[in-house]
Parts: sequence; structure tokens; C-alpha cells
Amino acid sequence: MAHYDVVILGAGPGGYLAAERLAAEKLKVALVEKTDLGGTCLNIGCVPTKTFLNSAKLYAHAREGTAFGVETDGARVNWPRVVAWKDEVVTRLRRALELTLKKGEVEIVRGQGKLTGPHSVAVEHGAAEPVLLDADNLIIATGSSPVIPPIPGAKGNPAVLDSTGMLSLKEIPQRLCVIGGGVIGLEFASLFSSFGSKVTIVEMMDEIVPVMDRQMAMMLRNALKQVTFTLGAKVTSVEGQKVAYEMKNGEKGSVEADVVLMSVGRKANTEGWGAQEIGLEIKNRAVATDARQRTNLPGLWAIGDVTGKSQLAHAAYRMAEVAVADILATRGGERSAQEFVPETVPWALFSLPEAAGVGYTEDEAKARGYDVSVIRTPYGVSGRFIAENGFSSPGSVKIIFEKTGQRILGVHMLGAYASEHIWGAALTLERRLPLSALQNMVFPHPTVSEVIREAAWSAH
Repeated sequence: MAHYDVVILGAGPGGYLAAERLAAEKLKVALVEKTDLGGTCLNIGCVPTKTFLNSAKLYAHAREGTAFGVETDGARVNWPRVVAWKDEVVTRLRRALELTLKKGEVEIVRGQGKLTGPHSVAVEHGAAEPVLLDADNLIIATGSSPVIPPIPGAKGNPAVLDSTGMLSLKEIPQRLCVIGGGVIGLEFASLFSSFGSKVTIVEMMDEIVPVMDRQMAMMLRNALKQVTFTLGAKVTSVEGQKVAYEMKNGEKGSVEADVVLMSVGRKANTEGWGAQEIGLEIKNRAVATDARQRTNLPGLWAIGDVTGKSQLAHAAYRMAEVAVADILATRGGERSAQEFVPETVPWALFSLPEAAGVGYTEDEAKARGYDVSVIRTPYGVSGRFIAENGFSSPGSVKIIFEKTGQRILGVHMLGAYASEHIWGAALTLERRLPLSALQNMVFPHPTVSEVIREAAWSAH
């Protein structure tokens, strides 16, 4: 049995980052992965969808360039080339990741890992004998999988795909029905509507994207003019290519589509790798961890989607850093001061237009008893935004802060480049800074990010 300082189960963003950081500290590390390195994010999630969305942006720019003095004739989408570019990006990045890990002396063990104890793992690979690994410390990073609800007619229906299946479409669907108005559903809806698909979103809740501020979510819906939204509707069946639903008032309806995307959320992967057998605490269908990512078993940490704290790659990165710091401190007989704070993790929606946010929404802040003030400023105050996006493009920033003390509680953005600006707002929340911090910060001019400072000053 091979012995390691740390064995990591799962080579997604959290798993591979933890492996890199621990190996850099000269620890002997084994990284166990049953499929491709990079996990969902690199292979079938964040990265491939962004290549598709970039192609959609380029197509939109080509069609709308006349207003900016650039005329193109016959702009069209070459879907096979769009898919080929996606495949090339993913393949190259995956190779680069593997080279980086090997250069860092991380041992990559291929196969299905299963815990046989708090400090041991058996890795099965085909018909070969399982590889047995022993470690002082274990990190669980098994990720999550799409939820497939028991909707009659959905299982086994070739017209019904999850997000993974959408990445392998042979052609752009003329009609697309998206079941679920969350982040994944909105990105695919935005993408294919930009390519010319007739897109309908059927969402059970009365508003899209639960993490968004409701006011901003409504603005996003209005901005996606090519998408039809059916809210407050529960899907009752999928009969071939027909999606049937029922409204809260009992009214029934249906949507015909060539492709049906099932995007109602993801679930933590807590089964099939020995969690229950060794007594690992599972709470709310996820591996329970404290702020330092420790589980109930000594020497065993969990990070990323499997913890249920957040299903964002950058949250997994941060959890990995916290777990690594705790492992290193524990080995030295000390206690790490680093903790994972979910409230300061920003999120981003890469639709067209983009949206991003961090901290509480207005409704959440009020529900928690804060006496809040709210300011909102349009992106139109930015000369650069107007120059590059025109006068009619949607854009707004909303800041929620305490009336007394003016501590920033949340920042929410809708508009081009929102995903690139939200990190600064996240820093103000992490440092528990007041509104004056944004007012006194020097932003480069002319940039769209200046709308954050303008919004802060508008409080006066």
C-alpha cells in the first residue's frame, strides 16, 4: 500500500488546486480522478460554455455593428466550427493542467476512488486490481451532478438533455425549451437565442435566478427580448418534444421544442465513494464541514460542490486554500486562521448581458433585520460603456448598505463586463468596509467600473 501525506478524491477546481498547493509545500500528494482532469468546470461547464458564449457575442457584434460604423454582409454561424473551437480550448487547457500537476510532482491516479477508512482509499480502474492508497490526510472533492427530476416522459427521452448533452449538439435547435430559470438555464437560453433559436424558459418560481436581486432579475428578463419566459409554472410531463406545464392558478399550457434542456439544479456527489460506510456526516444531502472545511472525522476535509456551501468553481478554489492552510497548520501543531465565508463569494452570470453580485440582496438584507439604504445607478453614466455598447444597452449597479455605519451589505450588477468588476465589490464585503471606501477609491478613467464609484457617490 502506497503512503501519502495527502490523498485527494476528485480533480475538479478544488481538488487540483489543493494538490498544487500541497505539493508546492513538498508534501507527497496523490490526486484520484475517474474521468478527465479539471472536473465539470473545465470539461463540461464553465470553460466550454464560455467559448460558446464568446462566439454568440461575436455574432451579435457582427449583426449590430452598423450602428458603430462597421458593416458586415452575410454574417452566419458555423456551428461545427463553434463546437470544434470549444473542443480545442478544453483539450489544450486540460493538457496544460496535467503538465502543471506532473511538473509539481503530484501523482495522478486514474480510476474510481472509494474510501475504505478515514485514511485509506481503494482506486478501481477497469478489470485491474484496485490500487490501495494510505494517507495521513484526505480531501474529498467529488463535486456535483445535474438533478433529473422525476417528470413523466423525461427519462430516456432523446429530446431531453442536461447541460453536458447541450455541449455536443450537432446543430443549433430551431426551438429550445429550458426547464429551469437558474444560472445554467439562463446562459444556454441567452446563447441559443443569440444564435437564432426560439427559446422558452419554464420556471416554477415567480422570478428567475434566485441568487439575483429581484429588481435586477426583472431587468435581465426584460433585456433578453428574444427569450419567452413562463414563470410560476410547474412542468407536469414531457411527451416527445412537447413540454406540458401547469400554472399556480391551475391553468395548463405546453411548449413544442426540438430540444429540451433540463436545468433545475445540481446535487452533491455523496454516494459511491464510501462516505456512509466510514461514518462521514451527511447533512442536507451534502458533506458537512466547518468553516475550515473539516468534516466530523479527524484528518478528513471536504471542499467544493460536495459540501453544499456553494456550486461555484471559485468557491471551490477558496475552500481548497482554506483546507490546505488548515492541513499545513495541523501538521505544525497549530491552528489555521483562514476560514471560508460564503457570504463574500461573488457569483457571475455570463448571459448577454452579463450579471454579477456579491453579498445580500435587498430582500435578504431586510429579512435579516438590517436597516438598509439602497442606491442604484445606470451604466449610462460611463462614457466608455456608451461608446462600446450604445445608448439602449441595459446596465445598472445596485448597492445595499446599512443606514447606520454605512457598511456595504451587497453589490449587484447587470450589464457588459459585470463579471470582471464584481471582485472589487467582494473585497469591500470581505473587509467589512463602509460606502466611503468605494467613494474614495480611485478608478481608472474611462472604464465601465467607474459606475461603482458613481453609485457610491450618488448616496449623497
